[in-house]
Amino acid sequence: SYEQIGIAKSVLDEILIWLKEESICEVTIWNEQAIAVEPPNNIDVKVTETDPGLRGDTAQGGVKPAIVETGASIRVPLFIEEGEIIKVDTRTGEYLSRVK
Repeated sequence: SYEQIGIAKSVLDEILIWLKEESICEVTIWNEQAIAVEPPNNIDVKVTETDPGLRGDTAQGGVKPAIVETGASIRVPLFIEEGEIIKVDTRTGEYLSRVK
């Protein structure tokens, strides 16, 4: 059967930046109330805002700030451009890889 429960915003505050539509999360329920929500360990997200890479940027090197489609701000390698899909670790907020 399908059950729908309400979850207090205070329970979601820290993970909202990692939730996408249709995300599958683990919910801890106690006394018929959701007390914790765990997002997936990593998610694929689109980079919506970042500075353009400069000529000579390589995979070995620095990082720059980027905003992804969920609104999260993360650090990405210099070669990542707007519109690319990347994998991010939701536990640490770290860039993991490009998604092919």
